[in-house]
Amino acid sequence: MFEPIGQFLGKWSTELNVASAVLRVLLSMLLAAIIGCERSSKRHSAGLRTFIVVSLGMTLAMLTDMYILSLTDKYIFIISGAAVIAIATITVNSILFSSKNQIKGLTTSAGLWAVGLIGLACGAGLYTLALIGFFAVLACMAFFTGIEKYLKNRSNHFEVHLELTSSANLRDFITTIRKLGLIVDDIEVNPAYVNSGLSVYTVALSVNSPELKKYKTHKEIIEALSTIEYVYHIEEIIV
Repeated sequence: MFEPIGQFLGKWSTELNVASAVLRVLLSMLLAAIIGCERSSKRHSAGLRTFIVVSLGMTLAMLTDMYILSLTDKYIFIISGAAVIAIATITVNSILFSSKNQIKGLTTSAGLWAVGLIGLACGAGLYTLALIGFFAVLACMAFFTGIEKYLKNRSNHFEVHLELTSSANLRDFITTIRKLGLIVDDIEVNPAYVNSGLSVYTVALSVNSPELKKYKTHKEIIEALSTIEYVYHIEEIIV
């Protein structure tokens, strides 16, 4: 594979030696640290150190596999393969559901997995691929957030976390939102708030009114619904 950065640095960087190993480890840590800082700045559970350790572990796994491969031509990349499975397991287990039925940590989990693959590329000496992957992941994490929020806020389908002062008000609430041009797709009772004194639901809504579709955002719709006297609290569930 053509490796422009390796060619620029010199033959030593593409071979397996102490200097190239140090370079790959440091590059892996640097790229992971930058993405980890972006996650930490947004107060996500997996931050700077987590991203660095994941990337570093994958880099070391690949370096170990490459060293064993240099000793024998009949070796499968067992350690790095096992590391990929391990990271996939960790990232899946880091996805949580909050008491409001919100999925937490999905983007961060995907980011950890992607950073692990960047670490593998660094360990293999694929500097150009590692940098391309790094810039792509960083762009997804940092620069597409605003676009995603805009598209979600303009979507015709959304879910809300709804707290009513009494379950007897649920029928009135449904009648009210239908008059506003909203369709109730699904309602689920939230068991996390049993015995709280409130009636709490997860409600899936669709915008049916042409006027709402054209002029109203989710935020404006929810602000209007929050003014209903028996609505104790209402907010959009962001997945």
